[in-house]
Amino acid sequence: MTRTVRQQWLHGLLDACLLSLLDESRDYGRGLVERLVQAGFDEVPGGTLYPALLRLETQGLVRTEKEPSTSGPPRKYYELTDDGRAAVRERRVAWRQFRTAVDAVVKPSETATARNGATP
Repeated sequence: MTRTVRQQWLHGLLDACLLSLLDESRDYGRGLVERLVQAGFDEVPGGTLYPALLRLETQGLVRTEKEPSTSGPPRKYYELTDDGRAAVRERRVAWRQFRTAVDAVVKPSETATARNGATP
């Protein structure tokens, strides 16, 4: 899969991914990037990450708090609000429905597979 396609998909799903990560635990920007990479995503640049986090904060889904860091300037930590936790639940349901619909369209049908001589 091309990097461009993966980046386009991530842009569409980044908010849901960030909310889900923050549902597990609060974190700062670099920590969120590292967790996304561990999950299998490409490195998410700050120019993509921080506008998404600001958007979630503006929507009232995330709140921030600065804390001192032993390795540099204070870190801005992000955590879910009550509305953010409700949004995570809603987006998980919406994702499952969307994923099911995409799978129904994208996966090859048994007829097409048989026609092409491949095994499903």
